[in-house]
Amino acid sequence: MDTRERLIASTRELLWERGYVGTSPKAIQERSGAGQGSMYHHFRGKPDLALAAIGRSAEELRGRAEAEFSGPGTVVERITAYLRRERDALKGCPVGRLTQDPDVMTDPDLRRPVEETFAWLTDRLAGLLAEGRANGELDAGLDPVATATALVAVLQGGYVLARAADSAEVYTRAMVGALGLLTAHVR
Repeated sequence: MDTRERLIASTRELLWERGYVGTSPKAIQERSGAGQGSMYHHFRGKPDLALAAIGRSAEELRGRAEAEFSGPGTVVERITAYLRRERDALKGCPVGRLTQDPDVMTDPDLRRPVEETFAWLTDRLAGLLAEGRANGELDAGLDPVATATALVAVLQGGYVLARAADSAEVYTRAMVGALGLLTAHVR
């Protein structure tokens, strides 16, 4: 892995663990093994590097979700695969955690990839649910956009509840509950 990639990877980890304020240039340099000169050779400063790191986290989240969404099976099986995928529930979502970071949310450039990722995720789920409704797998009365929004909210809320309880089991229960609500609409 080259220096630029090490800087991005280290910043992604630090943002996930410590948030924007806690991610100092010094911490990034120490974790990545890159010197100050290397950091500023590749990036204009911390905001530029944070934007690259957030963008990479968002891209990875979308890629992993799309692998499940476009995989084999019915719509409900694909959504189930996505919701039940192995996750570190106590660590939280690397993109979702950024919504709690005021420094990220008040900066339009840093906020944009977070906002776009959740819009993409909701739209992609809504498209799958509409497909399931159109092919007769799901009830015609199911609202794809509202249901997709609820699924994303349960997923992110599951992380919050698991962290609050210090128990991954709480996250698992949230996913089981979300799937129960969804499968109630299977025809």
